[in-house]
Amino acid sequence: MGNTAQHRQAGIPQGLTIIVTGFLPILAIVSMFPAVGAMIGHFAPSEPSAATMVPSMVTAPGLAIAIIALFAGVLVDKYGRRKLLLVSTFAYGLIGVIPFFLEDLNLIYGSRLLLGVSEAAILTTVNTLIADYWDEGGRRRWLTLQGMVGPALSSVMIFFAGTLAAWRWNGIFLLYLVAIPIAFAMVRYLFEPKSDATVRRNLGIDEGGVGAEGFPWAVMLGIGGLTLFSSLIYYVFIVNGSLVWQELGIADPKSIGQITALPSLFILAGAAIFWLLGRNGVDARWQLALMLGLLGSGLALMGLTPNWQGMVAGMVLQKTGAGMAVPVLIAWAQSKLPYQHRGRGMGLWTATFFFGQFASPLILSTIKGSAGSMQGAFLVAGIAAVVGSAVVALVMQRHAAAAA
Repeated sequence: MGNTAQHRQAGIPQGLTIIVTGFLPILAIVSMFPAVGAMIGHFAPSEPSAATMVPSMVTAPGLAIAIIALFAGVLVDKYGRRKLLLVSTFAYGLIGVIPFFLEDLNLIYGSRLLLGVSEAAILTTVNTLIADYWDEGGRRRWLTLQGMVGPALSSVMIFFAGTLAAWRWNGIFLLYLVAIPIAFAMVRYLFEPKSDATVRRNLGIDEGGVGAEGFPWAVMLGIGGLTLFSSLIYYVFIVNGSLVWQELGIADPKSIGQITALPSLFILAGAAIFWLLGRNGVDARWQLALMLGLLGSGLALMGLTPNWQGMVAGMVLQKTGAGMAVPVLIAWAQSKLPYQHRGRGMGLWTATFFFGQFASPLILSTIKGSAGSMQGAFLVAGIAAVVGSAVVALVMQRHAAAAA
């Protein structure tokens, strides 16, 4: 209905719809963990590889996202934002619930890969729309809220996921139907943005991004490279943190959950720091450098500590950096991309970020083999991130000086 309005300005309904939509790919990961044990128990008697396939199934959408996101970006630029987001969100709900009706693990695995295709389109389009709808201040505000709402929604969905998994081994997949009412909210509130040359100029928004003479491959090489490096560091603790706890002699999941509950909240502090730095005009290079520095120092401390107290202190630093990571990287990438290339640009951003999710545990496993322990691997990753922080600040400072 509103997709033909030429001078509509995005507000709270659009922002809330986009935030909830952006949570769907997160839901695909966090909702599955309470069900892993139940699914392995269900399939183990008939499927010898269940213990390997079920955990792999959880992260399978991430690999599909890494492969498909760039193509989704091309579709965004060619056919528009709103229609692709509507189709992919309806598809997410329908594909996501399919395993509830299946008894074949291979078919369930295949459906998870298909789910990743719809997630790639959702992520790319949502990040593109944030840049289309708002100026720099608006982007910062909604990205911050996205960073804060995500952990809260994750906690709620994990609660429901646990209840559904206890009811039935595949009951968890009913959660994916939440995408259907979200899609109806899109029909009501989202509209197709016009190009920067019309609406955004009329609003007095100065993009300050790349020119329109062609796709900015040089700029995207920098965006993709830094995003990939940041993603590799970002997922080090998420995927392997429990192994470090085990090396410190704490293996009980309940104990780990109790100890880590408070430091995990510092991801909200990271999102708040992103908002405050942007509001006070702190340059993107310092935000990126601080984010990598916090991630790296937290990982290094976890790699060096002999006790749980040091692990908690390292988590505080790492979670603060993690809370900054996604909004900082997205806001920086958005600021470099003009309207006509924004879909492909954010598609490439999404592809590199999720390829980092896929590659991070593989690289860290290799490092662990050389370092002799997971703590040693954390120390190496932490040092790499701190060095990367300094390199980012220096390189971006030189570029800024050259452009002045």
